[in-house]
Amino acid sequence: MAKPAQGAKYRGSIRDFPDFNPSQDAETLYNAMKGFGSDKEAILELITSRSNRQRQEICQNYKSLYGKDLIADLKYELTGKFERLIVGLMRPPAYADAKEIKDAISGIGTDEKCLIEILASRNNEQIHQLVAAYKDAYERDLEADITGDTSGHFRKMLVVLLQGTREEDDVVSEDLVQQDVQDLYEAGELKWGTDEAQFIYILGNRSKQHLRLVFDEYLKTTGKPIEASIRGELSGDFEKLMLAVVKCIRSTAEYFAERLFKAMKGLGTRDNTLIRIMVSRSELDMLDIREIFRTKYEKSLYSMIKNDTSGEYKKTLLKLCGGDDDAAGQFFPEAAQVAYQMWELSAVARVELKGTVRPAGDFNPDADAKALRKAMKGLGTDEDTIIDIIAHRSNAQRQQIRQTFKSHFGRDLMADLKSELSGDLARLILGLMMPPAHYDAKQLKKAMEGAGTDEKALIEILATRTNAEIQAINKAYKEDYHKSLEDALSSDTSGHFKRILISLATGNREEGGEDRERAREDAQEIADTTSGDKSSLETRFMMILCTRSYPHLRRVFQEFVKMTNYDVEHTIKKEMSGDVRDVFVAIVQSVKNKPLFFADKLYKSMKGAGTDEKTLTRIMVSRSEIDLLNIRREFIEKYDKSLHQAIEGDTSGHFLKALLAICGGED
Repeated sequence: MAKPAQGAKYRGSIRDFPDFNPSQDAETLYNAMKGFGSDKEAILELITSRSNRQRQEICQNYKSLYGKDLIADLKYELTGKFERLIVGLMRPPAYADAKEIKDAISGIGTDEKCLIEILASRNNEQIHQLVAAYKDAYERDLEADITGDTSGHFRKMLVVLLQGTREEDDVVSEDLVQQDVQDLYEAGELKWGTDEAQFIYILGNRSKQHLRLVFDEYLKTTGKPIEASIRGELSGDFEKLMLAVVKCIRSTAEYFAERLFKAMKGLGTRDNTLIRIMVSRSELDMLDIREIFRTKYEKSLYSMIKNDTSGEYKKTLLKLCGGDDDAAGQFFPEAAQVAYQMWELSAVARVELKGTVRPAGDFNPDADAKALRKAMKGLGTDEDTIIDIIAHRSNAQRQQIRQTFKSHFGRDLMADLKSELSGDLARLILGLMMPPAHYDAKQLKKAMEGAGTDEKALIEILATRTNAEIQAINKAYKEDYHKSLEDALSSDTSGHFKRILISLATGNREEGGEDRERAREDAQEIADTTSGDKSSLETRFMMILCTRSYPHLRRVFQEFVKMTNYDVEHTIKKEMSGDVRDVFVAIVQSVKNKPLFFADKLYKSMKGAGTDEKTLTRIMVSRSEIDLLNIRREFIEKYDKSLHQAIEGDTSGHFLKALLAICGGED
């Protein structure tokens, strides 16, 4: 069994079996495979309740007692994913890694993701054992085989990692940290082209402790995380490898939690990845992975495996998982601490919000007005010119163009655009031409017009706007529609949902910092889900979520996790339903990370069959000068593809061109 570092707690899910008898276990396994068919239940029960060290002893005793190879017999008796999983558990960890790498580079094509996962995540000792195991098992040199199967900078970094020579000294030199930050910055952001050798040398050799400080300083110095620079400067498998290295430096357990989630989300399961991680981490850090998984994805690893797999394969994976963190009393106390620390980090991180559309430097409203008039005059319309001007001017500059257009030509630019453009492009361009508050007011009006109400649009706007933005929307709504926004909401919605929307529409959220004592009281107020009825619980949530400042709510959420071992979002989803649940979840997500909230909305507007053009347009227009650059970063971080790529794959024509101009770049 892998031994934890001195003084560290053991964080694996599989432990040594207390009354271990290898001869008896060998006999049990022999009997389970004797005769017609095999007792799979007995096999999985025994193997998942023994540590890897104990399984090796069982293998030796099996050969001594029966003159047969246990792994060969298991391969013969079992099939499919279950066989792969059980056989993986029977190999010593280094030999299991060696087998995975051999499979990854054998035959046609290479499984680069497998190479990246193993070599980016293993420590020096594990790498040395892997190299030796590969030599022993296949009588081949691992470095030579990987070199022969890969190329370029990807190959160079793999070779560096294969040396297993990462520094392990926890004493960090501040001067060297500053030097490395400068070297990385000059090798990437400040250089025409990229000096990949610097990235390889620093990320491949420096200690974890040193690199964590480098990453912190890099963010302070450049204003962007190291991951953003890697995405901007590197590409292909080399980029993926370097991002995996950075993730493992920050938190190996979080890296694997993310890999497991991606292996099971969506249609189909990446079983090879799932098996490899569950086997390799079961005696190292499975409990840490479970905690981070539960905190990050608001569901337990156990429940996701249970819903995504079946049969003996499922039973074995659940045994390796070791417990359900959604079950009463099973969510570890440490998980609250993990979540608490994540909130601490988010509370102190001061991420600068940036839009993608900025004022044009050489702005000339006169020339723009004339160019737009020419683009719409006569037969046909020059959509390219219209897009090029409007998507590359700030909203304030567009208002100047409108005024100049009217002064020059005695015509309303909005009316001309409306008559010349159509469909999705017209909605997008006209949206960009409107002042932000009037645009939001119009979207709210449209959401309440006609038969049925677009609750999602109401929630998205009212749950995410600042006090100043809400007050401007109220004024614009009254001006444009001669009716108060509150009256419109009152006549179009009902019950608790109406009360919540009206509360948000007052734009009266507190704007101070956090009050720790009051945050504990607020957390207690919403943590008590047993007292009173559902209506009383919703009122308590409304009083806190709709009125407290964002910094204060972040502290409330921290205290809530501390008290209950659950994220507040999980409790809302469990205790509430319908529009009330949706609006509270939107507020919580907006408080946690507003750019991520919008990244999720954009992803959902484009995934699957068909595109929700209205949501796509609304978010691209309304966030273009506020935080669309941050939204782009969150999008690629969560979905492994850029917003630019998603738009490109899901839209077409001039609508596509205009959206990409607003998007502002490929990540």
